[in-house]
Amino acid sequence: MRGRLERRALWLTAIVTAGVLAVMLYLPVGVVFVEAVLVDGTPTLAHFVDVLTDPFYFGFLANVIADPLAVGTHLGALVGWLAGVSISFSLEYSLPIVDVPIPWLVLETPGVRMGLFGFTAYQAALSTVASVALGLPAAYVLANYEFRGRRTLRSLTILPFVLPGIMVAVGFYAMFGRAGTLNSILGLAGLGPFAFVEANPLAIVILAHAFYNAPLVARITVAAWESVDRRAVETARSLGASERRAFRDVVVPQLTPAVLTGALLTFIFTFMTFPIVLALGGLQLATVEVWIYDRVQRLDYAEAATLAILETILSLGLTYAYLRYESAKAGFARSGSSPPREPLFPNLRTALAPKRLGVLAYGLVALVVFVGPMASLVVGSVTDGGGFTLRNYAFLLERQLEGATFQTRPLPAIRNSLLFGLATLLIAVPMGVVVSVLTARAGRAGTVVDALAMLPLAVSGIVFGIGLLQGLVFGISLPGGWRFQVTGAIAIVVAHAVAAYPFVTRNVSPLLSSLDPALVDSARALGASRSRALIDVELPLIASGVVAGAAFAFAISIGEFSSTVILASGSESYTMPVAVERYLGRRSGPALAMGTLLLLVTAASFVVVDRVGGRYEP
Repeated sequence: MRGRLERRALWLTAIVTAGVLAVMLYLPVGVVFVEAVLVDGTPTLAHFVDVLTDPFYFGFLANVIADPLAVGTHLGALVGWLAGVSISFSLEYSLPIVDVPIPWLVLETPGVRMGLFGFTAYQAALSTVASVALGLPAAYVLANYEFRGRRTLRSLTILPFVLPGIMVAVGFYAMFGRAGTLNSILGLAGLGPFAFVEANPLAIVILAHAFYNAPLVARITVAAWESVDRRAVETARSLGASERRAFRDVVVPQLTPAVLTGALLTFIFTFMTFPIVLALGGLQLATVEVWIYDRVQRLDYAEAATLAILETILSLGLTYAYLRYESAKAGFARSGSSPPREPLFPNLRTALAPKRLGVLAYGLVALVVFVGPMASLVVGSVTDGGGFTLRNYAFLLERQLEGATFQTRPLPAIRNSLLFGLATLLIAVPMGVVVSVLTARAGRAGTVVDALAMLPLAVSGIVFGIGLLQGLVFGISLPGGWRFQVTGAIAIVVAHAVAAYPFVTRNVSPLLSSLDPALVDSARALGASRSRALIDVELPLIASGVVAGAAFAFAISIGEFSSTVILASGSESYTMPVAVERYLGRRSGPALAMGTLLLLVTAASFVVVDRVGGRYEP
């Protein structure tokens, strides 16, 4: 019996994974999506036609879709702009919820505009460029230099992921606002104050997106950089290639899939951005996700579902295109012979070298962009208008000791977050590894399955939350008078695992695809089952990717808010982000104090996760 289970372990795990996804992902999303294709029980595409042909949503493309025969006229206007017409802002449209104009990015050529989807893609592209530009230098330093605290710093690169969006907004206001930390520092030199947020909210939104996603790019790229075959670089140098040429021809091709993975995820996340834009940019910078939220608030579920379906199709299409590229690049082999790290600052003379000066310059930028907002949160938790105070922490202590059971207390929130995070690891890591193994061995069909498995990254968080509420929390009637309902801690853990496993897959798949299939074939020829070959042969070789994916899964669970606030409603299963939101609804001081505890607890947790997995580090 044991041998039979071992032989079928991989497929049994795959069936369980498919069942979890069907119940906790596809069912809730389908409950909402059906609103877009049914009117009084009758199938229709009218909602899609209305959205696709509305210039408010698709700008120039809406005219083409509405009147394909006039495409030449529309293209002529666009070509005229490409010939040198500048970009300006238009105030034509306004949100119906309030009388506030929205500066959709509009081309000066009459009749040519980007629309809601175009503007969303524009800000997502800028955010992706900023995230890659800030993430790659961090990956370079962590992968190539040795210095005191390197492993701890690497563990903490994931820390921005745990912050709820509203806390990031508060941190950026505390850092870049008129009375913020940066203006206070500049004031010492007689400069400012500058209206960083008010003068250019789009730039601040992009910077906040980079705060979230540059660590993602860095984390994924570091794992790939540490897997680069040093022998191939040395061979290129021995054949006469310069250091720059060897880097370009040998190292870059091996890093490209990882960089594109980070860029793809960043684009999808920022395309579906919601809290950061709403908090820092306001309604003037509304994206598709903000508009979906507005439609849901106005109970227009049909239009919200239509927009969400179109958004998901675009995201899944982009994901599929990338996965095809990744599979084509799977031939780049990697070995355990990773490049040795050199001391970052061995002596004063080396510290003045151009490369080291560049590292120092990047360090200053990182201090402003990454450390500044988080440090401003901590400072805000111990200060008020009169100076230093511990009043906010005293409130948390009083709430813990004297608070009623129905009130939000700090220790249960911390306990739940850690327990949910560990439980998420136990579910998400096997799910992510199984999806990676199945898709890596299934050829082109595996690419389709992989793209569908990435649905948690491509679907609207708002739609997912509404689907959980309508489908699982309220319950679904079944034949025979039964009712299917999922709530409480189990629902929260499974929802976290569904949101987190794609990060495991995206960290594991590139490494798994680069392994020589002959290794598995040899193990199978010697009598090992498929699952035993995975455990004994493949997992040790891709362990760095598994550990990186596990760290991301833990971070996603700790910082997840959208589904948790719905599933934890009316129960004691609230987490730290939910506690921050509940305290913020009363006054900001206790929320900042709880946010600081969130930073401290999760920072320590990530260090432990990386230390436990440190034996797998190249």
